[in-house]
Amino acid sequence: MKHGSGRPLTVHCSDPEVATLEEDGYTPDPLDGMTIHMARLVDLQHYAGPFAELLDGAERERWERFKFPVDQDRFVLAHGLLRTLLGKALNIPPRAVAFERGPYGKPFIRNSTFGFNLSDTKDAVAIAIGNIGEIGLDLETTERTVDHVAVGEHYFTTEEQAAIATAPDGKRRFLEFWTRKEAVLKASGVGIMDDLRVLRVDEAVNRMTIHHEAFVAYAAPAYHVNTWHIGPTHILSLAATLDPKKITLRSVRPDHSVA
Repeated sequence: MKHGSGRPLTVHCSDPEVATLEEDGYTPDPLDGMTIHMARLVDLQHYAGPFAELLDGAERERWERFKFPVDQDRFVLAHGLLRTLLGKALNIPPRAVAFERGPYGKPFIRNSTFGFNLSDTKDAVAIAIGNIGEIGLDLETTERTVDHVAVGEHYFTTEEQAAIATAPDGKRRFLEFWTRKEAVLKASGVGIMDDLRVLRVDEAVNRMTIHHEAFVAYAAPAYHVNTWHIGPTHILSLAATLDPKKITLRSVRPDHSVA
């Protein structure tokens, strides 16, 4: 980790909400706030072949590097859905969506006002598209195997560890904090850092001084974070540089050809 001169960062965190997903197929609505689309991978499986045909060369190289078929399937389903949604938002064919990448690999579309981000877990994918500045999204499942106490001791602040220890469901509280941190780091474009204790997310307003060189260079002065419980097993957090005035959550249930 490289450290430089510190600067302030503020992270605003809303209380977790129980999400109600609208069932609206593939229709994106990025011009009016933020739309988050969530799909179960099993519901997308029929489109694995057509989605694979949408990938560009760089995506195919990443896809082929996965050693296990389950990881290959998750990648092609998630990235095929991303291309489909962005194609509809931009009114262009999904194959024509041209990604560029920032210094730490975050994808973007040049000369587009749309911010977008993707996150997947073992059985689902979530994709956010909207016009609220830089965004980051992280999806986790409570079914993942994790020693939340040990991981929390390594990555979380003492205040966050205490909040996890006193929560009715410590693992769920851990995943709320984890998805918040990941969402902020993804919004910044830096991605995962080796010391997540530099980023506090347990209070409604978290003020801190950051020193990590890349994070100092690329993080916004402030982020607004929303967290949702989706069904009995999924937890989702969105971080944005602008305060979202409207966030719509939709369940993707494909019922037509997408290629």
